[in-house]
Amino acid sequence: MKLYIVGAGPGDPDLITVKGLKLLQKADVILYTDSLVNEELVALGNPDAEVLHSSGMALEEMVELMADRIRKGKTVVRLHTGDPSVYGAIMEQIALLKGEGIEVEIVPGVSSVFAAAAAVGAELTIPELTQTLILTRAEGRTPVPDKEKLRSLAEHHCTLALYLSATLTKKVVRELIEAGWSEDTPVAVVQRASWPDQLIVRTTLKNLDEDMGKHGIRKHAMILAGWALDPNIHEKSGQYRSKLYDKTFTHGYRKGVKE
Repeated sequence: MKLYIVGAGPGDPDLITVKGLKLLQKADVILYTDSLVNEELVALGNPDAEVLHSSGMALEEMVELMADRIRKGKTVVRLHTGDPSVYGAIMEQIALLKGEGIEVEIVPGVSSVFAAAAAVGAELTIPELTQTLILTRAEGRTPVPDKEKLRSLAEHHCTLALYLSATLTKKVVRELIEAGWSEDTPVAVVQRASWPDQLIVRTTLKNLDEDMGKHGIRKHAMILAGWALDPNIHEKSGQYRSKLYDKTFTHGYRKGVKE
């Protein structure tokens, strides 16, 4: 007995993996969060599948439903927005399913952080500028561990990707500035990345909260912050080139040449 947890990707139905799509096409039951997952993607699944919405369900109700269908010999796909492993709340589902003797297979998906980076044409790890990307969230109703407060993480001065933080931008600005970030630090906000109504807002740390308010962005937004998001970074590319394509650099597939 097995449940398939499949990453639906950020919104664009073409951004599901081939493996995820194949599972959808053979699923007898598809359970998905109708407030987040694109219905056009669900429509690509088995036309005879039982399609169920999970947005109004509590954890125990979802697990009971999935376990019931699996015991009846059905192929069940639990379709999660983005990648299930990032803020997917899958651990608690897996724990209860294991208690029911049901295995789980996870199929990864494209996370909104990478869809957002693609939308703004950004490389998030630029040589000699930043080589680290932190995926996190501002602390709201859901607490974060003491050692993971945003101010502490921001002291690394690397690229930050903030999930679930669109209503907490005042806190974000305050904590990053307290960590020594410049008010001029570039920020890119992508609402509903890869959806037809995708909205991109380029701003600075100083103006982030004001610009979010101007555009009415309060949910479904990825906030990317750091100097890798500088809209003029391409004009400075000569300063930040990797060794990978440097003609003087020798590696296992190419011998470098002296200038």
